[in-house]
Formats: sequence, C-alpha cells, structure tokens
Amino acid sequence: MAGHSHWANIQRSKGVADAKRGKLFSKLSRYILIAARNGGGDPDANLKLRYAIDKARAASMPKDNIERAIKKGTGELESEILEELVYEGYGPGGVAILVDITTDNRNRTNGEVRKIFERGGGKMANPGAVGWMFDRKGLIVLDRAAIDEDALMELALEAGAEDVRPSEKQYEIICEPTAFNGVQEALSKKGLTPLSAELTQLAKTPMDVPLEDAKKVLKLMEMLDDHDDVQNVYSNLNLTDEVIAAANAAG
Repeated sequence: MAGHSHWANIQRSKGVADAKRGKLFSKLSRYILIAARNGGGDPDANLKLRYAIDKARAASMPKDNIERAIKKGTGELESEILEELVYEGYGPGGVAILVDITTDNRNRTNGEVRKIFERGGGKMANPGAVGWMFDRKGLIVLDRAAIDEDALMELALEAGAEDVRPSEKQYEIICEPTAFNGVQEALSKKGLTPLSAELTQLAKTPMDVPLEDAKKVLKLMEMLDDHDDVQNVYSNLNLTDEVIAAANAAG
C-alpha cells in the first residue's frame, strides 16, 4: 500500500504548540545554515538551500529568521560549527530506524540519542547496519480530488518523476532528489498545491510488526524527533490503516 508519507501526516495532525514551533524553527535554521555553508547563499544555484527555504516557509518561519540563517551559513554572521550525521538503529520488533542529525557536539548528541533508543525499547546500530534498507527520494503528496490520475501520471513523468502511487484519498509522487524541484514546478504551473513535499528516506521493503510493537516504534520516533539535534526520523515500519488509527488516537 502507499503510505510513506503517513509518519509526516501523523506528526502534523498532532498540531504544533508554541514551544514546539520554536524548536522547529531552530531545526530549520540549522538546516538552512548548513545548506548555505556547503553550497552558497543563492537558492537558485543551491538546490539544497532552496529546499530548506521552501520547508521553512511552509512552516511559516519568519523571513528575518530565514535570512539570518543564510547569512550565518555564508559567514556574514557569526555562528556555531555544525556537522551533519546519520544515526542508525533498531526499534521494537526489529524495525529499522534512520535519524538525521545536526549537532555542534557529536559526543553529547551520540550519548543522548543512544539513551532515547534504549528508553524506547530500541538500540543504536553501527553505521551501515540499516541504511541500505532505504532509498533517498523526493516525495510529493497530492489530494486525489485535485487531478485525474492519468493526467497527473503524464504531467509528473514528463517532469522527471519515477512513479505516481494512488491510494484512496491521495497520490504519492516519487522522484530522484535531483528531479524534486522540477516536479514541484510542473505541479505549480498546473495550479496544484501539494499536501506535503519533502526529501525523505523511503524504505525499500516496509516491515509488518504486531500493533503493540508498531505503537512503541511510533512513540520512539516521536521521542527522537523531539530532540533538538534531530532533523528527521525515518523507519521501515509498514504504516497500515490500523497502525495509523492507533497513532492518531494516542495523539
């Protein structure tokens, strides 16, 4: 079944309190800073920065915050030294988990994230242990009522998408990261506004586990996501309708 986007949907459905919004802005600022530091401050020439800015705007992050983060990345303003890391591990039921990190203190973050895994019934793993189970892809989600399936298929594939996966209420458009902006632009020109658009890690083979383990995995993912240094959390958990309903009820 389609369902790669459901973790993001579950997170959004819980709402964003003021405290969490501040934490989200801090994470987005770090993402923009690193993108600008590695590829320059021009979003037209730096696709990673462009994506980071779009993500910040989608979260209603103030323009001043975005510009300040870019200037920190290009060295116009002083900033902390940040590095990007990917932690790998297992959750309850043996579900594979990837965690994108930005940190100014690798040792501190490593210890804190390891404790979160342990408290959530999982464990950290060595680099490469689960990364091979995922593919880096662009994922764009549209309301099914927005466009006819055949028309969307033609539009998306011509713009460079790999696949369009329909479900009962949505379409999931899958593409390579390099085609992500081009597919978004093609949709925009047709007046189509995505429900979500993100660069993500898609599980090659989603994993089924008992419902109780699935709920524990989602709880662990929430705990990880709540850490200041965590940018994104991915898993290969198969988010069935039953799991989604249980997660939303718990929220």
